[in-house]
Amino acid sequence: MTATAVEAPGRARMRDDGAHERTSTDVRRAGLRITEIFHSLQGETSRVGLPTVFVRLTGCPLRCGYCDTAYAFHGGRTMAIDEIVDEVARYQTHYVTVTGGEPLAQRGCLDLLSMLCDRGWSVSLETSGALDVAPVDARVSRIVDIKTPGSDEVARNRWENLDHLGMHDEIKFVLCSEADYLWARQILVERALASRCPVLFSPSYEQLPAATLAEWILRDRLPVRLQLQLHKQLWGEARGR
Repeated sequence: MTATAVEAPGRARMRDDGAHERTSTDVRRAGLRITEIFHSLQGETSRVGLPTVFVRLTGCPLRCGYCDTAYAFHGGRTMAIDEIVDEVARYQTHYVTVTGGEPLAQRGCLDLLSMLCDRGWSVSLETSGALDVAPVDARVSRIVDIKTPGSDEVARNRWENLDHLGMHDEIKFVLCSEADYLWARQILVERALASRCPVLFSPSYEQLPAATLAEWILRDRLPVRLQLQLHKQLWGEARGR
């Protein structure tokens, strides 16, 4: 983006169309509502088991029936992006996951993701699939949900997101029942999801037995990964784990 004038560091620059462009200093000082930042083992996705710092943003426009992080809907504290990055750095690990809530509901999330990548971390984003993922930094691995009928939020799926996914991204289905499984199987085939990126089938915690889902996947020869929530096997539903 070309500017007509260069201001002192930390000042807003003026674009040739008269709009203001934020400088890097403005971005770092921007505030995000944060529920928690913690160090744990990644419990999901292809990074399962890896020591990871989680940055949980506050707020979500969805209300999935199986949500296990409703405590992130409200509250939290405002932190500048610089503060968040400094807190992440304390844990000295290579992997960072930005999650929620729905992290993309806060505009500053995009800036946070880019800054984490700039600092050299391997960054993933966990998102509901209801908001546009196209503006997310290409270096970020996008873990995008497809909401099933059993989630009570199937109408919120933003199907256009599929066109922006590549093989370093992942699609996740959380399945509550056999009806959910059959629905997801149909979507998997009709939309050729496995040719776009890895696909995860995860049983909803304490709703669908993992062994049952495993048998269905094997029976139907599906090209998907069975995902179990490692953190819940280790620590139950304890926060910050």
